[in-house]
Amino acid sequence: GPEMPLISVPKEVAVGTAMLGVAFATGMLAGKRRPPAGTRGGVFGTPKSSKSIIGKSSPLWQYILDHSLREHPILKKLRLLTADHPCSKMMVSCDQAQLMANLVKLIKAKKVIEIGVFTGYNTLNMALVLPDNGRVIACDINEDYVKIGKPLWKEAGVEHKIDLRIKPAIQTLDELLAGGEAETFDFAFIDADKESYNEYYEKCLHLIKKGGIIAIDNVLWSGRVLKPRKDDLATQSIHHLNEKLHRDARVNISMLPMGDGVTLAFKL
Repeated sequence: GPEMPLISVPKEVAVGTAMLGVAFATGMLAGKRRPPAGTRGGVFGTPKSSKSIIGKSSPLWQYILDHSLREHPILKKLRLLTADHPCSKMMVSCDQAQLMANLVKLIKAKKVIEIGVFTGYNTLNMALVLPDNGRVIACDINEDYVKIGKPLWKEAGVEHKIDLRIKPAIQTLDELLAGGEAETFDFAFIDADKESYNEYYEKCLHLIKKGGIIAIDNVLWSGRVLKPRKDDLATQSIHHLNEKLHRDARVNISMLPMGDGVTLAFKL
C-alpha cells in the first residue's frame, strides 16, 4: 500500500507525536520489543498498510493533537530523549499514556502494575498522578532502556513511587501472587512480548481487585490481526486473546482504536 506521510507539527511536538494514536486511528504503532514486518525508518516507522479514518496530514488530526495533548515538562523531556533512541518506536504514544494516567487518577488507584517499561515514559505519567504512598511495579528485562528515564523519575520527584523489577515479568507477577498481593492492585498495563499476553492477562486478573482495570496494548497489531499468519506467533497470540476477551465473563471490555489498539478490561 502507499506510504502515509508523517504529520506536520512544530518540531517540539513532532517527535513522539508523529505516530500518535488517537480515537478513530488504527494500526499506527509498531509493537514493543521488535519492529513488525512492513515498517520503515523514521521517528517511529510507518506501517505500509496503515489505514486510518483521520489521515495524518488531516487538519482534523492536527486539531486533535492541539486540543487534547497535555504534557508535564519532564514527560516532554523524557519523550524527546527517547526519540533519539534507535528503538524509539517502542514508546507508548503520548495521548495513550495520557489516557492511562487519567484512568489511574479516575479510579483513585494506589497500586499499579506495568509490564513493559522501555524508557519509562508511561511509568512516569502514571507515577505523577498516584498519591505519595502509591506505587508502580514496573516490569522489564532491559535495564539499559530504563536508565534513560530513571534520572527523570527522580527529577520529577516520583522515584519513590516506582518499584522497578528487572527480570521476566511472569516471575515478578508470580512473586506478587505468592506474597499475598492477589486482588490488591487497581490498574495494570500490558505492553511487552506478545506471545506471553495471555499469561500476563491471567496473572494480572488475579492481582487486580474488583473494579480495577487492565489495559492491553497493541491489540490491533498494525491490522495483522485481520488475517493472522500461522507462522506469526505474536499476531496469533494477540488475536486469540482478543477473541477470549470478547467472551470473558469475568470482565467488561472496551477495545479502543487508539495507537495500535488498546483494550480496557474492567474486572467484575
